[in-house]
Amino acid sequence: IFVGEKRTSTMLRAATTPHLRRAAATNAAPLLSTTTTTSSSLPSNQNTTIRTKTYKTKKVNLKVHLQNYMPRDTPILNAIPKSERDAQKAAADAKAAEEIKEAIGKQTEKSGNTLRFQFSGLEMSDRVRKLFDLTNGSQKEVVTAQKLQGMELFQARDGDTGSSAVQVIALTTRIQQLQQHMARHKKDKASKRGLDALYVRRRKELDYMERKDFEIYRKVVKTLGLIR
Repeated sequence: IFVGEKRTSTMLRAATTPHLRRAAATNAAPLLSTTTTTSSSLPSNQNTTIRTKTYKTKKVNLKVHLQNYMPRDTPILNAIPKSERDAQKAAADAKAAEEIKEAIGKQTEKSGNTLRFQFSGLEMSDRVRKLFDLTNGSQKEVVTAQKLQGMELFQARDGDTGSSAVQVIALTTRIQQLQQHMARHKKDKASKRGLDALYVRRRKELDYMERKDFEIYRKVVKTLGLIR
């Protein structure tokens, strides 16, 4: 029964013989209908129990639950002019480029010439060093060495391989390899599908970095020359 904002349902239970229980079950009305039971409809010598449940409806203010809700009377602050924003962006980009150059210079001084099989930092004669020079290595060794050098620039700690910046460097290296492969084999549909998946993974990592740490995001984008 709906009465205003209250819903009442009446249930009848007879603690008597089985035929009266069946009669009460068959005469029970649905929840949204009206059931009226009087004492005259049952024998005077039968005991009955009547239960009543009441449900109250609650009004919810939808404006409170809306995300980023702003009242109409909220004052609007003037934004920064575009020229000033462009100047701030250019200054931040120049600062990030200088920091990357310094990091590359320190890495070159520390490691020196890159050798095959990750033999950098070992003491050896000139003849042996010339033998293990990276110019004598295969294309796979060259790409692996370049990948490791790029990952070392953005490592948060020694041996870091899971941070977002390092993953973007690794994904970009793999993407460049597949781009060269697709330039030679244009009908390789399987490699094209894998290349598209790598694009999606890198875009998700960059989006995450842009939300969490914009400074590192700026450095990675400028270093790799990505257009975002």
